[in-house]
Amino acid sequence: MATIQSQNQQTPNPRFAQFKLVLLGESAVGKSSIVHRFVKNTFDDMRESTIGAAFLTQSITIPETETTVKFEIWDTAGQERYKSLAPMYYRNANAALCVYDITSSSSFTKAQDWISELRKQAPEGIVIALVGNKTDLEEEREVNQDEVEEYVTGLLNGGAPEAKIITAECSAKSGDGVIEIFDKIARALPVDEVIEANANRNRQGAGRNARLRGIDLDRGRQGQHALSNNSSCC
Repeated sequence: MATIQSQNQQTPNPRFAQFKLVLLGESAVGKSSIVHRFVKNTFDDMRESTIGAAFLTQSITIPETETTVKFEIWDTAGQERYKSLAPMYYRNANAALCVYDITSSSSFTKAQDWISELRKQAPEGIVIALVGNKTDLEEEREVNQDEVEEYVTGLLNGGAPEAKIITAECSAKSGDGVIEIFDKIARALPVDEVIEANANRNRQGAGRNARLRGIDLDRGRQGQHALSNNSSCC
């Protein structure tokens, strides 16, 4: 499983990829709590609702490939009055967490609405994680895992075979399952493609710099040659 890399532990890694991730879901399902558990390993029972959006970053390492994946995380507000702002945050996103509360059937319906919107509006190939939070309240559960799997199977059988949908449950309060969610997302993202694209850009940049240095050297040699000719004439 991937391990979290703290800010002061982060070092340059030749296998490094960075991705934008957005959190969506109804208010009070625990989106911010999941992020803070992942980023800071903290939980606050009295956390206030997010206004607009909050931005955080965290990196994890996939040990078997020695790859560092950095998430740029946009935690969006769940209140209806902020819904119109959501496209601004999921635009160009590589991954999305659609969070619901396992003790609230209505929040699961809302998460499905977000997935429908992402499939229509978000970039092609986006990785979607359908995440049920608050497993510490198992005795109050209203959304069971069979219901979730049935919904996802229906999506895949209904003309969305290209969809990358991950299902998971967690408890932001206890921390159970939180890191595993981001581990699954990191492994579903096109890490190798991004690393290769970055390497190509670096090679092209180095080539341009070399050509520019070559032009400067040629100009210098031409100038020296002109000076030597003028000297001989004198």
